[in-house]
Amino acid sequence: MGIHTLHHTLKEKDSNLFNAGFNNCNALIFEDLLSEGFEFYHDEGGTTLSKASFIAGFMQNVCGLPYATKRVVDAASVQVYPLHDKNNLYGAVQTGSHRFFKGENGEPERLTSVARFTHLWLLDNGSWKLHRAISYDHEEQALLPDFEHAATINAWLKSNKVPSVAIGIIRDSFLQEVKVFGELREGKPAAVNSIHNVASITKLITTMTTLRLVSAGKWDLDEPLHHFWTDPDVANDPNSKSLTTRHVLNQQSGFPNWRWELDRKKLAFIHPPGTQYGYSGEGFEYLRRALEKKFNTTFEVLVDEILLTPLGMSDSRLTWNDDMLHRFAIPHNAEGVALVPDKNNRPNAADLFKTTVPDLAKFLISVLRQEGLTKDVAAQMVAPVTKTKVGRYVALGWFVYDLGDGEYALSHGGDDAGAHSICFLLPKTGDGLIIFANSDNAPAKLYSDIIRAYLGAKGMAIIDIEMN
Repeated sequence: MGIHTLHHTLKEKDSNLFNAGFNNCNALIFEDLLSEGFEFYHDEGGTTLSKASFIAGFMQNVCGLPYATKRVVDAASVQVYPLHDKNNLYGAVQTGSHRFFKGENGEPERLTSVARFTHLWLLDNGSWKLHRAISYDHEEQALLPDFEHAATINAWLKSNKVPSVAIGIIRDSFLQEVKVFGELREGKPAAVNSIHNVASITKLITTMTTLRLVSAGKWDLDEPLHHFWTDPDVANDPNSKSLTTRHVLNQQSGFPNWRWELDRKKLAFIHPPGTQYGYSGEGFEYLRRALEKKFNTTFEVLVDEILLTPLGMSDSRLTWNDDMLHRFAIPHNAEGVALVPDKNNRPNAADLFKTTVPDLAKFLISVLRQEGLTKDVAAQMVAPVTKTKVGRYVALGWFVYDLGDGEYALSHGGDDAGAHSICFLLPKTGDGLIIFANSDNAPAKLYSDIIRAYLGAKGMAIIDIEMN
């Protein structure tokens, strides 16, 4: 058995042992996977020297508790070492790290401890059985900020030099709660209807407007965009003849992020469309111009007709309006200095969308419910295409996280000077999370705690992917 096959086999055994057994209080799984001579060694709980004693303790100390306990393995940490006797495989040592979570009263799980493990697996009449298990190096995790206590959170924000944060929690495809803390600017408290620049989350607005048009039979993902519009800068480049909407949404347009990043400050293909990943705002702007030509209207009117009005997103705009100033979250740099907001008077398909948490929640819930999409388009929207790192891909407009065991998350973030935002969707459970903050400190200092608090183990899996 090759090492890759062995690694995969024991990964499946580990998943059955913990996901089906430990996490679901199913003692029958332990009966099947533990050897008769099983021994368990714990650096805090001592030793358990029989299979029967272990199962009895599990039922009393895990399943008998008034809250749910969940174990999640850190997949990237797992190593497998085969054991041979005269070239015959008889066992394997599996090592790695894992995390433990606690969930009470239906709330998302909260991380309680991390530890290392070493498992000795032996072949018993052709079947793999866990013979020894050692769980050690346990570290209790610091408690997350108390998001039910405004004074505590405001002190937390102040210590991290973040003026305000707004959080939207979606459960079962409904907006469960909006939490706001801090100030939009000095002396102006944040409110539920505060307006934020969500930067590159704008790309999701463009994506879903386009996919609704595709679902209605009014737009084709694979029709070359030059049929409608060609940027003068690339008119003589043959690559312009092959560029499609699919390339743009999959972040394979071949363009730089912005043309001004190039030496000549003019738009150019840096690689052929459809050949490799390259995050690009220019691609979305190119798509905007093609849509405007095709439908003979402005992008702002098109988005309003297709998306904003049907969803009741009355607090959302692609361009600036002075009427929103009193509710607007003024951007701040890392030192806490207020910055001048970008008061754009022309729509941008990749940036500067301005919205509230309740409005963006309406949008995200419509995505969870696949409103305005055919089944085929909805399936294409979440199908991983472009790999950006281990466990993370780009689909049509969305970043897709592979959380293992068939679970996945959709996400997109937005980052402009002093304005940061991110959103997540868990389509299989109908859950979601929105985070808006008006500080350059937010991604590094706030996101992880908020994601852990409201997405629990799945949130930690997303953080692991980003960190790895």
